[in-house]
Amino acid sequence: MHAAYITISIIIVIASILLTLVVLVQNSKGGGLAANFAAGNQTFGVRQTADFLEKLTWGLAATILVLCILATFLVPRKSVHNSQVKDQIERNEAAAGQPELPVGTYPVDGD
Repeated sequence: MHAAYITISIIIVIASILLTLVVLVQNSKGGGLAANFAAGNQTFGVRQTADFLEKLTWGLAATILVLCILATFLVPRKSVHNSQVKDQIERNEAAAGQPELPVGTYPVDGD
């Protein structure tokens, strides 16, 4: 389970870097680096390149979202049974350095 969490975390980082690069390549007005690829303009056209980059952006964003949700279920958790706090509460021990108060009756101001 721990190895799966690490694997998914690495994939999330890679997808995040790719998403950053794809967003930087795009330009909202159809220009930017995507329009400067001469071979891409001749083969696919500027519009098809922009459509591809937009679909890739949404795909990477969806992938990151799904992987993050999946990773929350695979987070390594410590066992509750080994907790020192739980053991201390069950044994009703006083914490180290905690003063013990005397038990008894005390006079009230009116008596």
